[in-house]
Amino acid sequence: KKKKGGGSSGAGPSQELEAMHGIPRAVWERAEARQAAAREATEADAARALQIAALSEAAEAQAAADAAEDAASVAEEEEPPADFICPITTEVMSDPVLAADGHAYERSAMERWLA
Repeated sequence: KKKKGGGSSGAGPSQELEAMHGIPRAVWERAEARQAAAREATEADAARALQIAALSEAAEAQAAADAAEDAASVAEEEEPPADFICPITTEVMSDPVLAADGHAYERSAMERWLA
């Protein structure tokens, strides 16, 4: 007796499918090829999506680092050298004058001091 599905007949899987479902072997092979291509395309899309996500994260990290560097640079630029600060007014001098003691002072502060 033969088992249902052709178990020991020596027929291959595609012959069994054709016998059971009436699907020709060529049609079945084309369908399998399309499924394999779709799986490969899906895997490739997933890999591209991961690459894009990684690049995006790297770009965001670089932008944050650049922003922090810019902020530090601006903070450094806002702090004038100590020699530019008048010891009397404790502000940046716009019209410095050199006194006999060798220090620079804001002209208006010196005039008020000596007046």
